[in-house]
Amino acid sequence: MTLSRIVTEDWAAVHTWAGLAEACRYQPWGPNTPDETREFVAGAVAAWSDSPQRRFPYAARLGQEVVGMGELRVRSAPQRQGEISYIVHPRVWGRGIGTEIGRLLLAHAFGDQRLHRVHATCDPRNLGSARVLAKLGMTLEGRLRHTRLIRDGWRDSLVFSVLEDEWSGVQG
Repeated sequence: MTLSRIVTEDWAAVHTWAGLAEACRYQPWGPNTPDETREFVAGAVAAWSDSPQRRFPYAARLGQEVVGMGELRVRSAPQRQGEISYIVHPRVWGRGIGTEIGRLLLAHAFGDQRLHRVHATCDPRNLGSARVLAKLGMTLEGRLRHTRLIRDGWRDSLVFSVLEDEWSGVQG
């Protein structure tokens, strides 16, 4: 599995999961229409031209096939804080792809971006995502109540984080 910059032509592959209720069950977006997916991918592609760049969206590829996405956002450059997020096509769930996306995003965050702290959130019902974040060496900090309004009502968020010295210990 590799991460590479998302490109405009990836929109159709992204739509194969962005249009699925199963894939976006715990998200405030989706299922997307084709136009919504095109607009999302266009914004992700444009983020690579921002200066200073604070958003790093990647396509996750198995060979040439796009099977997911990962994104690093620099939330505060002066405080060296960032956030990661990822999504994987349901047909490849359980293969370690989400964990590998997260590992590569954290390596970029603590390497090239020199961040000090990176966090991620997930819906408490999303047990697979919580397992991924724990496998990445992230610490569960707590539960924030009613942080997102999604299709089935208000969603809580579990907050996980990892610090640069913890990450270097995991990677060393």
